[in-house]
Amino acid sequence: MITERTGRPVEIVGVTTLGDVSRAQLTQIGGTGVFVSALREALLGGEVDLAVHSLKDLPTAPAEGIMLVAVPTRDDPHDALAARNGAKLADLPAAARIGTGSPRRAAQLLMLRPDLVAVPVRGNAGTRLGKVASGELDAVVLAYAGLVRIGRLDAVTQVFEADEMLPAPGQGALAVECRAGDAALAALLACVDDPASRAATTAERALLTTLEAGCLAPVGAYAAGTDVMRLHGIVVAADGGTALRGSTEGPAAEAERLGRELADDLLRRGAGRYTAVSGGHNNKGADDT
Repeated sequence: MITERTGRPVEIVGVTTLGDVSRAQLTQIGGTGVFVSALREALLGGEVDLAVHSLKDLPTAPAEGIMLVAVPTRDDPHDALAARNGAKLADLPAAARIGTGSPRRAAQLLMLRPDLVAVPVRGNAGTRLGKVASGELDAVVLAYAGLVRIGRLDAVTQVFEADEMLPAPGQGALAVECRAGDAALAALLACVDDPASRAATTAERALLTTLEAGCLAPVGAYAAGTDVMRLHGIVVAADGGTALRGSTEGPAAEAERLGRELADDLLRRGAGRYTAVSGGHNNKGADDT
């Protein structure tokens, strides 16, 4: 996309992170920031000029020496079920085993079907889908956008609507970072920024930040709209037994304020009881692949 829009050649430099190689649960190895730190180290060390992340993996706290310069047009942010034989969630047997490494997804699954068993799972999408094919799991829940990117829409048996399962803040979007102070590169990379996607994800991440929710907190958020934006948020008890929902609407230009205000409303209604388990102030984000 950068080359198409600017004529500048781009070399892809692969970086392996702790999150890619460790089989431990994210909550045990430091949350979603484990997918980000190695890329940022390469950026600060001058090994690369820019870094591209899944936005939902990006910690909400500012990173010294680094700036977020672009959020390209967002892909479909919804979650998807992948089960055998085309089964939808309602078709799965009682006590079906559903694989996910995300507390957010697990809690919302239990809201929809309290009889299900959420099974922690790691590995890339192909590994997880293989656990379904082998019979180890009855289904897995993954990001629809991720399955699009690897060409595995054939595995999708149900796409969850936002009123069934709110996605993670920033889900489906990419984040482009460069070194702070590199004004020329920042100006160049502006060509791939989509203002609507940036505003929506800014609102969602402001909600997450204000909730002080880290990698263990079942928090979902979704914003959409161009001039006028509507933001939905949810905080769920880990067992799915209780949920606090909220929504707000306002100018997209005030996206950060909308996120903070909705989070404040959820906190006034008791959301802190469910986000406190996250470890509070790390602001790591809250999800898996």
